[in-house]
Amino acid sequence: MLKKYIDIKPEVLEALHKGEAIVALESTIISHGMPYPENVTTAQKVEEIIRNEGAVPATIAIIDGRIKVGLDEKQLEHLATSKNIVKTSRRDIPFVISRKLDGGTTVAATMIIAALAGIKVFATGGIGGVHRNAQETFDISADLQELATTNVAVVCAGPKSILDLGLTLEYLETNGVPVVGFKTDELPAFYSRKSGFKVDYRVDTAEELAEAINIKWGLGLNGGLVIANPIPEEYEIDHEFISKAINDAVEEAESQGVKGKEMTPFLLSKVKEITKGDSLTANIHLVYNNAKVASQLAIELAKLYRD
Repeated sequence: MLKKYIDIKPEVLEALHKGEAIVALESTIISHGMPYPENVTTAQKVEEIIRNEGAVPATIAIIDGRIKVGLDEKQLEHLATSKNIVKTSRRDIPFVISRKLDGGTTVAATMIIAALAGIKVFATGGIGGVHRNAQETFDISADLQELATTNVAVVCAGPKSILDLGLTLEYLETNGVPVVGFKTDELPAFYSRKSGFKVDYRVDTAEELAEAINIKWGLGLNGGLVIANPIPEEYEIDHEFISKAINDAVEEAESQGVKGKEMTPFLLSKVKEITKGDSLTANIHLVYNNAKVASQLAIELAKLYRD
């Protein structure tokens, strides 16, 4: 049945058959998260990093109504340049497919498709979460509910710092989603290594992390994990400075009536403007760092599944 909707790149299919390490990658970071040409060069570099670490990259998207698990250069370029890419979350998948549209997959949609394909590890920039003032707007990312139900480990630099981090952590706790700090006791806040919030557990090696994940799913404790991996220190933006930039961007979004799925791209664009491009540089390098850790985790998990 799945073959009716999904095309798996031969490189990825071979790795699946052999039980090798694979890292899923989202595509909204290409279609909606970064400007051209940084979006396509970042996507290419991330795939290169994963291969250099010894794993296989699987960038996920929907092209002409077909789910693609693994993209070629032409498809990456198309996602990076086309203005008609649908930002695709769980609710959108059937309609993007039935209308034969192109879709950039969010964290939630990428998790769903990765799980369908049998991929256990996913690297991204930051996860969505509970937006500021959600008590009035009820604006909560579908990423969080997917983390509660779908068996994929998500390596990220924490929730996007434009969010309400405290409420995001509360939501994850309520739904039993572990928030694990990779070599950190403090939840990273995307552009910054600091947030003022603690993680649930700290792990210092990919091997230790893989063992805990294997036990979680082996016991039938369904749902994903947030593997919070801090941005490298040399690319970090000062916590107070970035917090002010985000607050200013949020105020502008509210004054313009920006809501829903348009909120995140608007805020990221404004923060880039306020930081004079430093936020884009930080975003690129935290994604590179997450790709490395995700590759190491995928390799250790593959070993456990083969044993």
